[in-house]
Amino acid sequence: METLMEDEEYNWKEVKLPILIPKVGTEEPELERETGGRRRGRDILIAIDHGPNSKHAFDWAIVHLCRLADTLHLVHAVSSLQNHIVYDTTQVLIEKLAVEAFQVAMVKTVARVVEGDAGKIICKEADRLKPAAVVMGTRGRSLMKR
Repeated sequence: METLMEDEEYNWKEVKLPILIPKVGTEEPELERETGGRRRGRDILIAIDHGPNSKHAFDWAIVHLCRLADTLHLVHAVSSLQNHIVYDTTQVLIEKLAVEAFQVAMVKTVARVVEGDAGKIICKEADRLKPAAVVMGTRGRSLMKR
């Protein structure tokens, strides 16, 4: 079987989030290890949409997965970036999630709204970021429905 490589460019917009953490320096946050060394936080990719399963996956990730110094990368796929109503609604959602992530887990959040098929976009973003984990909700299809 042959694997097809997709090198096509895709459109995206970085979402400007409210500044929650005062900027002290330009270097990445690090934590001390028990051995006395330093470690950099992890990158965690969370695929989000406006559904309840996505919110549940996000809540699970910030409670069970995130640690201090981690960075959450929120990705939302849309059919068109030209639709300002969808983009504005998504920006409000992402801002709320970023504030919640900071309040609960004290993690930095970066967000992108990307144009295209959700499955392909999540894979491309995971390939670009090389995250420690990719978190996404289900579509409500239980084992019985499959």
